[in-house]
Formats: sequence, C-alpha cells, structure tokens
Amino acid sequence: MAPRYRVTLTEQEREELNTLTKTARTNAKRFLYARALLLCDAGPQGPGWTVADAAEAMGVTPRTIEHLKKRFVEDGLAAALERRQPEEPSRDVTFDGAFQARLIALACSESPEGRRRWTVRLLAEKAVELHLAQSVSHMTVQRILKKTNLSLTSASIGKSRRRGALRS
Repeated sequence: MAPRYRVTLTEQEREELNTLTKTARTNAKRFLYARALLLCDAGPQGPGWTVADAAEAMGVTPRTIEHLKKRFVEDGLAAALERRQPEEPSRDVTFDGAFQARLIALACSESPEGRRRWTVRLLAEKAVELHLAQSVSHMTVQRILKKTNLSLTSASIGKSRRRGALRS
C-alpha cells in the first residue's frame, strides 16, 4: 500500500530542520518531530525511510509519524513542529470565581440554627438550596475552601482576632 502522505522537503526546510536538530536549543517534542521529518523525507536528498522504520528509530508509534506527516503536508512545517492548540477548552468551567466568592461569603457567615459551625456538607447543601449551582459535591466545597486557606474548624472564620494592647 502506498503511503498516504508523502513528505518532500525543500532545501530550505531541510536546512532549518538540520539546524533545529544539531545546533539550536529546542524542546524534546520539537526535536523529535524535526528528526522524524528528516527521516521521512522522500525527496531526492532525503533518506525516505518507511513509517514503521522511522517510528522504531524515534521510539514512537507509527500513528504518531503518520499524524506528523499529515500535519506537514496539509498545514506546513511550522504547524508540524508545534502542538495544535485546541479551539475550545476540553470542558466547561462549572464553578467560576463568582461561585467561589459566594461560597466563601456563605462559609464566613453565621452558622445555621442548631449548629456550632459550617461543615463542607452543610455548605454544599446550602449552595444548592440558594441556587448557586445545580449540584455541588462536598469535595468541591472542600477544594475551594482549601485553595483559599479557609478553615471551618478555627474559632474565627473570616474575622481577624482581637489582639491585646502592646506593652512597652
């Protein structure tokens, strides 16, 4: 079966890749991609290795080499050497800064009737009750409070302690 994408480097591209692999300081992925493109070069000056041979020599899977060749042929040399940036985040942000601020304000407020202090489970239930979010895990509440160094077990939550007068 014929290769799906054929890499044919120009003299300028070959020089740039040789510079990257021999003299320039570059990160490992970029070095690996540059070296693999040089090995896969099917032009008159290139060695024209097969995908399987290049993959084995570089210590990657043949699929990685095929994807690299595809990026090179379709998008050019610069796109082949860099990682593709995602168009959108991998997942939506559920609890933004506004939610965190409201949750911290709730934790700093007076505890519910019959309770000495807030617990993370009580805060999670109250956040759902107040429609701050549709559902909140007590572990999410714990992570938010931990990130802000807010301790529910301290005697003073969100208030500064009264200090005695300094003596001279």
